[in-house]
Amino acid sequence: MSKEENKVVQWMRKNHLLPDWKLATGFWGKFGEVMRTINHWCHRFILIIADVSLVAMVAIVFYTVVLRYCFNTGIGWAEEVPRLLVVLFAFMACAMGTRDHMHVSVNVLYNAFEKGSKPRVFMEYLTDVCVLICGWILMTNGYQYMARLMRVTGVLPMTGLRTWVQYIPMPITGFIMVFDSLLFLTGILKPDDLMYSEKETDYVEEAKKISREARA
Repeated sequence: MSKEENKVVQWMRKNHLLPDWKLATGFWGKFGEVMRTINHWCHRFILIIADVSLVAMVAIVFYTVVLRYCFNTGIGWAEEVPRLLVVLFAFMACAMGTRDHMHVSVNVLYNAFEKGSKPRVFMEYLTDVCVLICGWILMTNGYQYMARLMRVTGVLPMTGLRTWVQYIPMPITGFIMVFDSLLFLTGILKPDDLMYSEKETDYVEEAKKISREARA
């Protein structure tokens, strides 16, 4: 293996895109490393989908505005396609937010307890269970709704795509949410294993630490 290839392999292992067997001991350790790798690849894939859909949406809207105000014309599918891209981007962003626990939350009660205490750990598990249930509902109901629409001949008016196509992001997002929640609940993924964000400073804990040092 060349030096360049070795650097690539090291980078991929560092970013969990290749299993690092040195960190894996026993069957559960190896299984967890494989699941973590699959999880990172899934999120890399949906990140690409979200990026492409956002860029395409902005480009189409900009092109439409130029045509309308500069040339007094337009394109028929310019409203329908961006709407589909908005839906796709929104659902992908939902899955990405679940991965790094970035969704809006009320943590007044959570911050009232010490870090690592049993009530905090219980609430963390409860959060993952609730997300798991929401993801399961989204995945199963989204798939069932798509299956019903596949049996009819409805199409979108401008693009001519089958009606069920616009609901594809629902079961995909639900599956990712379920997958992430299961990995967090089983301890395969840790809360500080972030992909889309940096670790935030817990200012409540910092304030408590300063208060304890001041009293000492």
